[in-house]
Amino acid sequence: MEILKVSSRSVPNSVAGAIAGVIRESGSVEVQAVGAGAANQAIKAVAIARGYLAPVGIDMICIPSFANVAIDGETRTAIRLICEER
Repeated sequence: MEILKVSSRSVPNSVAGAIAGVIRESGSVEVQAVGAGAANQAIKAVAIARGYLAPVGIDMICIPSFANVAIDGETRTAIRLICEER
């Protein structure tokens, strides 16, 4: 499964386009965000991506969870959003 990493500086429309593209291609994608700002941008992107996919008949769902990721040798907790076609 492809992993898209989102930062607080990510543009939600661009991330949404990437999410929609991967969903169309493979049916599922994992979106990871570390920090409140990144989680905010990721959630916005998921909502926008649903809007991109709905007109072509794809009903995208999102399953949130936590993940431990290593950043610069330090373990951090990330929000993991598994997005897939229903």
